[in-house]
Amino acid sequence: MAPRIVTLTLNPAVDLACEAEVIRPTHKIRTTGERHDPGGGGINVSRVVAGFGGETEAIVLAGGPTGQLLEALLDEGGIPRTSIPIAGMTRISQTVLERSTGREYRFVPEGPGLAEAEWRQVLARLETVEGDWIVASGSLPSGVPQDFYAQTARIARRRGQRFALDTSGAALKAALDGDVTLIKPSLSELQSLVGRELPDPADQDRALLQLVRDGAAEIIALTLGADGAVLATNSGVLRLPALKVEVRGAVGAGDSFLAAMVLALANGRSVEDAFAWGIAAGAAAVSRSGTAHPERADVEVLRRQIGTPLE
Repeated sequence: MAPRIVTLTLNPAVDLACEAEVIRPTHKIRTTGERHDPGGGGINVSRVVAGFGGETEAIVLAGGPTGQLLEALLDEGGIPRTSIPIAGMTRISQTVLERSTGREYRFVPEGPGLAEAEWRQVLARLETVEGDWIVASGSLPSGVPQDFYAQTARIARRRGQRFALDTSGAALKAALDGDVTLIKPSLSELQSLVGRELPDPADQDRALLQLVRDGAAEIIALTLGADGAVLATNSGVLRLPALKVEVRGAVGAGDSFLAAMVLALANGRSVEDAFAWGIAAGAAAVSRSGTAHPERADVEVLRRQIGTPLE
């Protein structure tokens, strides 16, 4: 039976992506190439998992007409979902690529707050959902307690499920108490966790190993953008460079990395191999416009470029 990856998105969005020749203040900016995608960390993970042939279910909170659009986009993409209705209106985020410079501008609203009854419905769903992995990704909306992801991790651990988390700040720190299998921080998120700057690779490696040995998570994948990524487990540290691709958009690249890594782990691949698949998927994602759109064939080509990672 194929492994099943369940994702959780508390603060999803309808992602609008478009292009403009030049972006200038006060002027009316004409855009082209508009596309709408269902967005938010967990949703992006589910879309990539499904695109790679994996089994998934996306748990999302949706409200208002924009929430209906989000659900329609998920259904159109064939993503199995559980929708929990909320009183607030699902946010719309916008990414504009300025063709003349290649710069990408991203506008991300805060999103609606949640009532206690709404976020408690998520916990109730997690008590019954069937899955081998639970992947929680994205920010916590206002109204949700900072230890929410810690609560979800405990539920997953008690039910024999592995738990991956991609968030930041107090929500991340509160969850790292021994129930999390995998986290994927950026450098700024790692520095926030340890409370100091980590400009030197050796300092980064030591900080990652200390977190793993302190029981924060079994696996940590530190993503460094153009500087590659670092894997830390109790076995040690593995650092791999970024793959050279033409960058067309960065929205959902980290989620693509996480999706490919979790799917590989769920399919029984080694941690090092799964890490390499994550790097390949992240690179494939940035080479395409829109939200988290890596093509499986592109990922396979990029994975072969990495070869066999060695500890």
